[in-house]
Amino acid sequence: MTASTADGSGPQRRSRRNFAGSRPVMDDVAKLAGVSKQTVSRVLNDHPAVRPETREAVLEAMRTLGYRPSRSARSLASGRSGMLGVISFDAARFGPASILTAINRAAQEAGYLVSSIALDTASRDTVVRALDRLSAEGAEGVIAIAPQRPVGAALAEAGLDRPMVVLENDPGQGPPRVTADSTAGARAATEYLLGLGHATVWHLAGPHGWTSAELRAASWRATLEAAGARVHEPLFGDWSADSGYALGRRLAERPEVTAVFASNDQMALGVLRAFHEAGRRVPDEVSVVGYDDIPEAAHFLPPLTTVRTDFAEIGTRSLRLLLDRIDGDTSARAASVVPVELVVRHSTGPAPARRPGPLSDPVGPRA
Repeated sequence: MTASTADGSGPQRRSRRNFAGSRPVMDDVAKLAGVSKQTVSRVLNDHPAVRPETREAVLEAMRTLGYRPSRSARSLASGRSGMLGVISFDAARFGPASILTAINRAAQEAGYLVSSIALDTASRDTVVRALDRLSAEGAEGVIAIAPQRPVGAALAEAGLDRPMVVLENDPGQGPPRVTADSTAGARAATEYLLGLGHATVWHLAGPHGWTSAELRAASWRATLEAAGARVHEPLFGDWSADSGYALGRRLAERPEVTAVFASNDQMALGVLRAFHEAGRRVPDEVSVVGYDDIPEAAHFLPPLTTVRTDFAEIGTRSLRLLLDRIDGDTSARAASVVPVELVVRHSTGPAPARRPGPLSDPVGPRA
């Protein structure tokens, strides 16, 4: 490369003046380095077919000009946008929000940007429109946080022309899926309560159509049946503490209720309040188990026994799986199940002496 002259009239000094006041572009770098624009593109993408001295000349020209390659320039040069798409539903809830945070963190570490779309409804049309938008933005792949069965069906039928990973939906045909082990979690909670001597366990289930709610309810029922315990029909909430409180008030009126398993911690919180107002002491008279282990669960009164879901691992694992698919690696299993853990605190205890009470009429609507 030609050196500058003593009077500062060499190529680099002239270039600083020529490009002052305007943002340098790839053509400017090519002219200053004395190479073609294609060579600059190869250097930007770390192409092996560039001589070391040429690479250094291009890098020196970039430093001299203060050139920063735009993402669009890299996209044109490499055919890769460096952007991933995420579709989420009910994103304000702790689980989806935690998963999205983990995806963003892992994507940033991998050098990707994330474009997120939060949908209020789970119709096929809204799903298709979201996928079309992410495709138009150039997303190299899509992660869909899809806790409802209709969403999973819509995603499977959408025919996206790029890699996709689906979270929190029942493993099956279609895109690869990552989910927490709701079946094992509900079984662990129910077996733990039975092991404390409770004759049976009542269940506050999540809404119909939610995969995790249905899997937990089915596992709770199967565990009771395997133990020969009586199965009372579940009560269905909407994941909120308000619904847990309303249903908990109904349970609190029944003296035979000594153990309750709620399908999430918010509903369990409502149950705790309902029993407190009814004068039913937890855990002396009634044991309560939640699900998810939200950060506040350890600070409930009493601290809540719950099933911990590693939402960060779900998000991170889904990002890794998507990047593998983008890179053409399809060797990973179609379904990845993240283990869960029962966390025992002070809302559960040994069953009290059996109290007489009616056992015939169900509390809630049948499933």
